[in-house]
Amino acid sequence: YPLPAEGQDDFLEAVGIKNERGEVRPSMQAKFRQINSFIGLVEPLIPETPERPIEILDCGCGSAYLTFALYHVLAHARKIRANVTGIDKNREVIEKCVVLRDRLGWDGLAFHVAEIGAYEPAAAPDLVLSLHACDAATDEAIAKGVLAGSRAIVAAPCCQHELHHKIKSTQFAAVLRHGILRERLADILTDTFRALALQAMGYRTQVVEFVSADATPKNLLLRAEKVREPGDADALREYAALKDFWSVEPAIEGLLGQKFKRLG
Repeated sequence: YPLPAEGQDDFLEAVGIKNERGEVRPSMQAKFRQINSFIGLVEPLIPETPERPIEILDCGCGSAYLTFALYHVLAHARKIRANVTGIDKNREVIEKCVVLRDRLGWDGLAFHVAEIGAYEPAAAPDLVLSLHACDAATDEAIAKGVLAGSRAIVAAPCCQHELHHKIKSTQFAAVLRHGILRERLADILTDTFRALALQAMGYRTQVVEFVSADATPKNLLLRAEKVREPGDADALREYAALKDFWSVEPAIEGLLGQKFKRLG
């Protein structure tokens, strides 16, 4: 584990995952595994020896436990300078993040009350995170990262309703008549459009299991790394074909704006 199960850890104790003896609490085992799984997926996107501080933007940060943990590993285990900014429209959760940051005495984290779409980062991000931001907020975070030229984007989608009542198909009528099947299909299509849009914009994109489905149903993660110039012909062709088949206008396309439309 990037954060070991044995031994004292101020952060894990502060958030109640470990007890005062440095032991992972039985009721927090799933959360402990989730944090380490997340770090294991994201940490390889960080250069071994960056020439300057890494700028990380957490969009819709909520309580930001996963981002606190990532900063913890980078700053204290790998000795990498990192500046983390968390934004969320919920003032209460931002205030809680500030309290935890100050309790830990970590000066590389900043938190602001802000809408994802309206926020303009002071420094161009190297890594944009969106961890369980609801519905199109995930699309806003992905677009924020792409348009800012972020080297990496990591998104774990949450509830998403954009396409649930828009998808129509005679071929899939047997699926779409059942609400739960329609919902799952719409979720898959939403994340497929996101992955293809990222690929078209020059990102090598993977859709992976975040943690075991036994730990949480929200276990899908999009991991994207900028590796080429925008204009992947295969991704654009697949995106257009899927869009035409379902006769939909995905939110990610509108949020990327002309920068994406010009590729077509």
